[in-house]
Amino acid sequence: MPDVNARPITAADAADPARLAGYTTLRLGGAPRRLVTATRTDEIPAKLREAELRDEPVLVLAGGSNVVVADEGFPGTVLLVRSRGFEVVAEDEAAVTIRVAAGEPWDDLVAATVEAGWSGVECLSGIPGSAGATPIQNVGAYGQEVAETVTGVEAYDRLTGEVTRMSAAECAFGYRSSVFKYNDRWTVLTVDFRLLRSTLSAPVRYAELARALGVQVGDRVPLADARAAVRALRAGKGMVLDPTDPDTRSVGSFFTNPVLDAEAYQALRERAAGLGEPPSWPGAGGTVKVSAAWLIDKSGYPKGYQGPGGVAISSKHTLALTNRDGGSTDALLALAREIRDGVHDRFGATLHPEPVLVNCAL
Repeated sequence: MPDVNARPITAADAADPARLAGYTTLRLGGAPRRLVTATRTDEIPAKLREAELRDEPVLVLAGGSNVVVADEGFPGTVLLVRSRGFEVVAEDEAAVTIRVAAGEPWDDLVAATVEAGWSGVECLSGIPGSAGATPIQNVGAYGQEVAETVTGVEAYDRLTGEVTRMSAAECAFGYRSSVFKYNDRWTVLTVDFRLLRSTLSAPVRYAELARALGVQVGDRVPLADARAAVRALRAGKGMVLDPTDPDTRSVGSFFTNPVLDAEAYQALRERAAGLGEPPSWPGAGGTVKVSAAWLIDKSGYPKGYQGPGGVAISSKHTLALTNRDGGSTDALLALAREIRDGVHDRFGATLHPEPVLVNCAL
């Protein structure tokens, strides 16, 4: 297995050193006060301690696929995490546990697990960003979440100044959330994933994916087939990075699906009378998760809807807000506010942003 600490800095890393736009998938964001890079896992705590001694704010940035950075930039140190690699740390006849460096590109890791015949994250193919970011928002897609395979996270505790290993339970995973999200205390260093030894996928849970594969929900398919189908579906929605396609200059889904109690869901259904049944999924404690994409579209914001100043809803996916040409963070947030307020006025549901907002607010 490759060295968990080894990775050269690529030309892309230095594409725009003056502005954080060069390090985010949105291609938006102003300059930081200071930019430093960690290429090894053990460098991350050391560089964080150095920044803390300067008594200034610190932003940890890896793949940049889930952050919206202010046009004014960041008034402190930005630490680029460029550690890379993974290693097997435990195994038996049924499964392997791999330890992955925080800076490892996520889709590269998924490709490697599929090739090795390890099942558990194949339906998370094509997601941009780094492995270290996946537990932060409990990344999920097409019926899988990393919470199902993460067994532990090694993190630097900025409160105590020590490196600690946290169990999956201590990560407090929820829907697109964890103890790490919106919390600067911990910086992820490595993530442990337990994957099954199998050339077949986990049972397909997502109806759209099952249709693409020509199987029934609950069936299992070869890992490579699941990966290819997921990547094709994501590409069709502008969710696989392509420098020639402005629809991919986004943070993926900008809003999470709202989770409503029974009373709020019934009120939403009444407001939706005549529009058809809102797509929804049952949740814990009688709650219902409702499709944010449906709510946005039915509130008058279809695919391709143009916002101010060079931003728009993706032409391929209603949940993605995109930087087209000459856009700005201010313009993107203005569009997000318009959509959020429009959905609330129409249906009474409040949309919440999925990405982390850096030095800005919705």
